[in-house]
Parts: sequence; structure tokens; C-alpha cells
Amino acid sequence: MNSHEKKSLTRVVKLSFDPQHIETFRSILADHIAAISNMEGCIRVQGFQDAREPYIFFTISEWENEQALDNYRYSPFFKNLWAKVKPLFAEKAMAHSLLAVV
Repeated sequence: MNSHEKKSLTRVVKLSFDPQHIETFRSILADHIAAISNMEGCIRVQGFQDAREPYIFFTISEWENEQALDNYRYSPFFKNLWAKVKPLFAEKAMAHSLLAVV
């Protein structure tokens, strides 16, 4: 890939929930994942639950570029979704934006 080609951006978010909120989060994710996938610039989005620590989840999404991710993150849709999810956390969410190196 030359320096003029744009690379997609992968966003990994680790979410830790109080155990009593696991099913609530699973339901929220199921209800919203299609809408996230349909956001402009979203290439794909998936949700994962840790195999050994079931209260830990990850969302992994791929975006055309950082601007597309920012458009999503600052959208009314995201603010509404975050307002539903944030009170369920056991710990602060950890988010990383990644660019492929190979």
C-alpha cells in the first residue's frame, strides 16, 4: 500500500459489566448492531464475549477512515446508545483505534 492509499481504521472497545447486566447488554447490542453496521463509513462491526470472563465484551468495528468513526461517535444515535450502556459498566470502557501495519 503506498502512502496515498487510505487505510481503514479498526476500533476495538473493551467493555466490562457488572454480572447482573450481561444479558441487558447482550440485548442492547443485538438491537443496535444492524444500525451501527449501516452507519455511513462502517465496513463491519462485531461483538464478542470473553470465553473465560463472561462479564467482559469487546466490540470490533472497521471504518473507512477516522472521520467516519468520529461521525458515528458524535452522532445522536451513538449518544443515545452510550447513555443506555454506560450505567451497566463495572469499569471504564477502554477503546483503541488501530491501523494495520501489514
